[in-house]
This record gives sequence, structure tokens and C-alpha cells, in this order.
Amino acid sequence: MDPTDHPLRLAQQPEADALLSRSPLAALTGMLLDQQIPMEWAFTGPYTLAERLGGDDLDAHEIAAYDPEAFAELCARKPAVHRYPGSMAKRVQQLCRYLVEHYDGDASAVWRDARTGDELLGRLTALPGYGTQKAQIFLALLGKRLGVRPEGWRETAGAYGEEGSYRSVADITGPETLEKVRAHKQEAKRAAKAAKAAKTSEKH
Repeated sequence: MDPTDHPLRLAQQPEADALLSRSPLAALTGMLLDQQIPMEWAFTGPYTLAERLGGDDLDAHEIAAYDPEAFAELCARKPAVHRYPGSMAKRVQQLCRYLVEHYDGDASAVWRDARTGDELLGRLTALPGYGTQKAQIFLALLGKRLGVRPEGWRETAGAYGEEGSYRSVADITGPETLEKVRAHKQEAKRAAKAAKAAKTSEKH
């Protein structure tokens, strides 16, 4: 098997993608970091953190119990895991504390026995840092790339669950699809800006 052939190709870097593909906590953390920075940077973050913590995976118990200041420093060290390493360090720790409290630190337990898409979406939106949109994208990622497909998952994921779409990280399988998703996002931003400008001119 090609060593770069992982179900997840989000970091566009073999070692980071390998971690995302085998580690549920790394995938959840990458999705958490995926805002206000390029996607590849966000999804490389879990691998960077694992290296700095001295392991080959992330451990929810370890991160939850870590001294907050020291963990923030770990996230801020260059190359930083995010543009806002301090606030994201807090969020990653909150996520891990929640997983320890509700799932004994086992991230895959969030989806392992979910019977329906609705049930899984409910569990994902309950995670710290996960709003509805982020939860729907992650639900689509689980279904499309990782074979986690509870009943009704596509419908629950909304537009992100559609087959053949290029809307989110759930649709990325390599550099080519990454560009398609990026183009879709830019188009959506342009459309939103145009709609906002039209509304403003209506008011005047």
C-alpha cells in the first residue's frame, strides 16, 4: 500500500495525514483548529502537537491535565499550531476535558455507537468549539472518508453530505480536490460579499 494513501488527505503532508487517519482525537482537533487559517495548517496542528508532547498520538487525558500556560506555550512555539495559539490552546484543552468527562477520553466513542445521523450530530454539536456547521462538516467527513455512516447521515450533514460536491474538507482526497474546495469557498465568500453590498445599497 502506498504510504501516502490515507483516508484523510487534509494536511497534504504524509505523516500528519497518517495521524489524522488513524487517530480520532487528532481528526477532531484538526477540525477544531480549522478556522481563520489555511486548512492544511489547521490539520497539521495535531501532528505538531503530538511531536511536541513527545508521542506518536494525542492523549485526551494528558492534554486535559496539562498546565494551561505550558500548553499555550506549546501551541505558540514556532511554527505555531494556529494564528491565535492562546485561545486555540484553551479550546483544545476544553475539548479534551469534555472527552475525558463524557467519553473517558476516547474520541471515537463520540460516533462509535451513534444509531442515526441526528444522534451523531447532537453529540458533535455538544463538543466545545463545535457549532452546527463544523459538526455537519465533520459528520460528512466521517461518512465520506472514514466509513462512519449511521442511518440518515447524509441528510443530517446537509449540503456537506451531498455526493460529488466540493464544499468542505469532507470532499478533499488530494491536491486537485483541495483546489476545487478552495475555489468553492472563495466563490461563496464573493457571493456573500455581493449580497451584503446589495443590502447596504438598498438601505441608502
